[in-house]
Amino acid sequence: MNKFAKLVAALLVLGIVVLALIIFVPASRTAPVSSLPANFKAAEGHGEYVMRLADCKACHTAEGGKPFAGGRAIESPFGTIWSTNITPDPKNGIGGYSLDDFRAALYDGIEPDGTHLYPAMPYENYRNLKEEDVRALYDYFMNEVAPVSEAAPETDLAFPFNQRWGIRLWNWLALGDAGHPDLYDDAVLNRGAYLIDGVGHCAACHSPRNTIFAQAGETAEDSDYLAGGVIGNWPAPSLYGKGSAPEKWSANDLAAYLSTGRNSHSAVAGEMTQVVGESLQYASDEDMHAMVTYLRHINGKTTGGPDQMTNLATDAGNDADNSIAAASSKRADLSGETVQLLASADPAMPLGARLYLDNCNACHFVNGKGAHGVFPALDGNALVVSDTAGGLIDVILHGARMPSTDKRPERLAMPGFGDRLSDEELAELATFVRQGWSNDASAVTADDVAELRAAGFAH
Repeated sequence: MNKFAKLVAALLVLGIVVLALIIFVPASRTAPVSSLPANFKAAEGHGEYVMRLADCKACHTAEGGKPFAGGRAIESPFGTIWSTNITPDPKNGIGGYSLDDFRAALYDGIEPDGTHLYPAMPYENYRNLKEEDVRALYDYFMNEVAPVSEAAPETDLAFPFNQRWGIRLWNWLALGDAGHPDLYDDAVLNRGAYLIDGVGHCAACHSPRNTIFAQAGETAEDSDYLAGGVIGNWPAPSLYGKGSAPEKWSANDLAAYLSTGRNSHSAVAGEMTQVVGESLQYASDEDMHAMVTYLRHINGKTTGGPDQMTNLATDAGNDADNSIAAASSKRADLSGETVQLLASADPAMPLGARLYLDNCNACHFVNGKGAHGVFPALDGNALVVSDTAGGLIDVILHGARMPSTDKRPERLAMPGFGDRLSDEELAELATFVRQGWSNDASAVTADDVAELRAAGFAH
């Protein structure tokens, strides 16, 4: 055997050995990031509070299903991933998990038998959790959640993504150190960063993905940090940088949006509806202040003290009560090409403008500003002008519904227009909205609409 053949044979044997080690040698599990007393007991209600901020219920509860029993479909670029049962049922859930098992799932994405969880479970972010929050969550799920003896559907991706041992390699490349060090000489900023980066796992949606589909950017020092992402066909807008909501909105508006799903500029749709309804509305005034302060700080803005942040969302809601009446005065503002076109009601106007007057004008008005806290503005709306038009198309097709929250209990809804507009008409309408007023986004085609309509794509 010549030297080249021997080298190839040796490399082949080495590759087989390495592959065997990756597949069969148990993966190491991350230890606690801090030491707590053996008799540590989380404060009453703290575990449920962390669960709320971590948004566990939204992902692990199927529509119409039992809480935390899994079975919700999570679309990924590689196929559908089904969320698991995380009730304390010993057979179908996590009832047999020790605290170390539970931590390994949160930090490393590893089940007790060594199976790797798909990173649709945001353990990239949950690795930031403090030990006291891990223990509080464990206590909550084991002692306060009702067990459900139902097996969630099995995730069955196509080859090679069904080979879960490959996730171990991904983890080596994607995961940083566990824990979330304090980066600021300010307790409020540190708390806000922890909530955004860890418990709230905002980067899971609002940061772009790199070449291995890991979250790009870990801190505000990274250019891709919270720079915007795409979930399915829905855009997750940037939270960091010029033109982002934290950069251009007031602290009042940002707090109102996060805690009630609506403010004087916009309203939630898509996945963010559940984030507000199941998670952010439960944040304490202090934690909402911390998150808003942090998001504004990294965008070069300042925020008042906690006393100024208290009940901001409620105040914004009160301001909205007279918003429809106030909107009538806005209608008289006929400045701007789009406003003048719509106000003229000229029968010869382009199809998109006519469709807007017929279907949208009653709520969003000729100036595209809507009514504060009631009907979101379309002029400058991040969903409307996003590079990805899928979210806007979905809202027009299927409608949208704001979450009911403690501070804003009214569940306002927009009807869908998919049953009355053809693909061509909907494309004309979406294009008009994306290019009207100050908006300057690309056109939507009938094929774009047809693709989403056929897929039944809905928020």
